Amino acid sequence: MALRYIGQKAAQQIDEELMSAAGAFSIDQLMELAGLSCAQALAKSFPVKTHARVLVCCGPGNQGGDGLVAARHLHHFSYNPTIYYPKPGGKDLYQRLLKQARNLGIPVVDTEGFPASLEGADVVMDAIFGFSFHPPVRAPFDKVLTALAESSKPILSVDIPSGWGVEEGRQRLTNTQGEEVATIDPEVLISLTAPKEGSRNYTGKHWLGGRFVPDDLAKRYELNLPEYPGVDQVVELPPSGKL
Repeated sequence: MALRYIGQKAAQQIDEELMSAAGAFSIDQLMELAGLSCAQALAKSFPVKTHARVLVCCGPGNQGGDGLVAARHLHHFSYNPTIYYPKPGGKDLYQRLLKQARNLGIPVVDTEGFPASLEGADVVMDAIFGFSFHPPVRAPFDKVLTALAESSKPILSVDIPSGWGVEEGRQRLTNTQGEEVATIDPEVLISLTAPKEGSRNYTGKHWLGGRFVPDDLAKRYELNLPEYPGVDQVVELPPSGKL
């Protein structure tokens, strides 16, 4: 059976179930597993010999937390990550993830340092917006998305390309002043838990990560998840998720 693409409501319900008393996962666990999957997807797509310098662009929410975790794992995979994190989340979890990255000597830059970091990168990990994003795009991310879209650097997006609708896919974007914001087209996408409706027509290299979904939950939501090979945390999906 074909892999199921889920909408925003189902994605939120699955997350809530995983972190419920019955699911028993903590957000720390899920973020760690998701970030590890993202790092492995990047490593499988962009070899360290040619793409060692990774700019990890993190938003202030859970998507950014996945990016912080991924940056740490990429460091241990012998990559040289730099974190762009202009609006750090205020929760203790995000502060600890950022501290863990700094303890490894991973550089963290703000919006002023973003252009030079983008110029010096071999590949970009887009962990800015997740499936809860709704336009318009607020500063400073309006300029960041345009810069990424206009750059020649390859991009790996986490879960859904930043700025895309979780159900609509690629969409026209504006900032809070009504000015147009460019839309990114990543070379690689890693969906987490299950692919989202907005990525149904995505044509680049597509990975699925999230080797933690309980069998009964996957069955109830009819996710029809593929088997992960060996001990990998990611599995590559064929076009349109046809298995």
